[in-house]
Amino acid sequence: MSTALALTHRPWWPWVRRVAIWAFFGAIAWLLLKQARTIDWAEVFAALRALPAPTLLAAGALAAASFALYSTYDLLGRHLTKHRLGAGTVIGVTFISYAFNLNFGSLIGGVAFRYRLYSRLGLGNETITRVLGFSMLTNWLGYLVVAGAAFCFWPMALPPDWKIDGGGLRMLGAVLLMVSLAYLALCALSEGRVWRVRGHVLRTPTLPMALLQLAMSCVNWSLIGGVIWVLLQGEVGYPHVLAVLLVAAVAGVVTHVPAGLGVLEAVFVALLAHEVPETRLLGALLAYRALYYLGPLAVALVAYLVTEARARRLRAGAGNNHNNR
Repeated sequence: MSTALALTHRPWWPWVRRVAIWAFFGAIAWLLLKQARTIDWAEVFAALRALPAPTLLAAGALAAASFALYSTYDLLGRHLTKHRLGAGTVIGVTFISYAFNLNFGSLIGGVAFRYRLYSRLGLGNETITRVLGFSMLTNWLGYLVVAGAAFCFWPMALPPDWKIDGGGLRMLGAVLLMVSLAYLALCALSEGRVWRVRGHVLRTPTLPMALLQLAMSCVNWSLIGGVIWVLLQGEVGYPHVLAVLLVAAVAGVVTHVPAGLGVLEAVFVALLAHEVPETRLLGALLAYRALYYLGPLAVALVAYLVTEARARRLRAGAGNNHNNR
């Protein structure tokens, strides 16, 4: 019997895991609260109010463009699986899932909402899994390329107490680029090959599809970085803002904190406070959260209610047709 299997048969193991997880989250929360107490929030909100209206409009336009682009990711999965939902419906489900994903975490948003909405619209679990998996692959493929380029060609100045320096960051960037190139090579050399992973059948996409994934995701990550760069009003170079965002994105995934709350801000303060006053930096990040997290969430909540109502009508119509036979 393997070690993992043996642990699952011990009644105390689930409790140990739960205690460890909650202790981890508690430690993160304590550190974030400790850091928050040192901040002059009156100055932060003053910096937020001082942002010019044209800056907010430009940042909002970039945020809207990013959401519009991300909302088309599931169309790639629609093409791959050949399911029959309309393009507008797929875009709506992706938008709703993305907004909830950003604010409540991937398990609630990116996964749970997709499964709920797609299943209520008539898709089977296997199809939903393939669509979801391909969208996630698209997102992180672009991350590999953008992060690889940013770390390799525009390495940021890291704090002296960090265990990685500019040279290490360049090496990391090169590795990320090589991984993305390996994916493209796989698509070019093994087009259409079937892989079986844990009972799921996966098919290698074509090279043109892989390049489309790459282009869409790279543009999207670049747009997200552009939102924060505009809100910082050019006080920091765009490549460095983008690189810090990419570090913060991974930190948020690793810590599993919903919306990366506090994690995003902590990373930006750690890496950019020597270039931008902390209060102005946090004011820009609060504006970013309002434009990229809270605003889309409000729209997604309304869209979710509309989608649920439409799904109920579809089921009711299907039930009536069945009864009339």
